[in-house]
Amino acid sequence: MWFTTERPIPIRALQDVHRHDRDLTLTQPATPLVYLLSARVRAALGAEAVAGVVGFLVQNRHIVDEFTVTEIRAAHS
Repeated sequence: MWFTTERPIPIRALQDVHRHDRDLTLTQPATPLVYLLSARVRAALGAEAVAGVVGFLVQNRHIVDEFTVTEIRAAHS
């Protein structure tokens, strides 16, 4: 899931997502204010993974006040 934010997400918050669920990784590519959520889950659980991170972001509004999901993509590996 790619999403953008109005202001940068602190490194600690990015790490907290991974600690919350070891199968989730929230990273920031080279582009400022653009983030990528990667999850290693079965396709059936993909929606739950996305919902979990969206819930995490909503719960931490003091860190991330606004975000826009720009793309959700599933890949078979």
